[in-house]
Amino acid sequence: MSDPCILCVAITGSLPTKANNPAVPITIPEQIESTHEAFEAGASIVHAHVRDDEGRPTADPDRFARLLEGIRQHCPGMIVQLSTGGRSGAGRERGGMLRLAPDMASLAVGSNNFPTRVYENAPDLVDWLAAEMATHGVMPEIEAFDLSHILHAHTMWKDGRLKTRPYVQFVMGVKNAMPVDRDVFDYYIRTVKRLFGEDAPWCAAGIGAHQLTLNEWAIGAGGHARTGLEDNVRLDRDTLAPSNAALVKRAAEICARNGRPVATWQQARDILGLKQPADA
Repeated sequence: MSDPCILCVAITGSLPTKANNPAVPITIPEQIESTHEAFEAGASIVHAHVRDDEGRPTADPDRFARLLEGIRQHCPGMIVQLSTGGRSGAGRERGGMLRLAPDMASLAVGSNNFPTRVYENAPDLVDWLAAEMATHGVMPEIEAFDLSHILHAHTMWKDGRLKTRPYVQFVMGVKNAMPVDRDVFDYYIRTVKRLFGEDAPWCAAGIGAHQLTLNEWAIGAGGHARTGLEDNVRLDRDTLAPSNAALVKRAAEICARNGRPVATWQQARDILGLKQPADA
């Protein structure tokens, strides 16, 4: 296998704090620096959240704008994917940053249970977020916490609510959502290929200790992989990850063992059908 593997780094998220791991980047300058290190280690996509002055998750477009500007300056060509996740705001507030026209944004197309609450994604909100992404030329990444999310994404693509073939990411290991199960994982791959085409790119993310497992499964099966401190703050049970870059390097080592080069940002843009920036 020699096809390039796209590595996505989820740098911060909404939940991890410096009490969990001092390496978690909270402020905008910390996030830019951590993203740059991960970019140099091989990440071609950054999945980004922002925090307020107290370290709490927010969907503040001004903070996203500062982060986007810094990443584009220090990581030219890197694909920037902003989160529209539900922990950062309510209703349409979750999509306020889409007018910034990042390369990509996350899109959950259905609801599911999280460890202590319902992750609610009402149909009208999903349709509005998809329409905003289309208006501003933002490619959606479908965060599939359940099989129904893959099937619904296909429905939205076929009826035109999604303007481009979506990039599907399997999220496994969230408590009360889809567990880490190899048979289910393999069925997800077959489903994506059946619905979106044999050449459809896909990605996988594992939460907590499952991050390494999903990295190995995805890379070995010809998909793309997500890593980073948002999903997992440790290298192993006894060792905190020293940085996002360290987790990217571990994923790159898995690529090497599977005979797959790590995709450059140019290759990642080609694979996903994203335009190449003129100034990178």
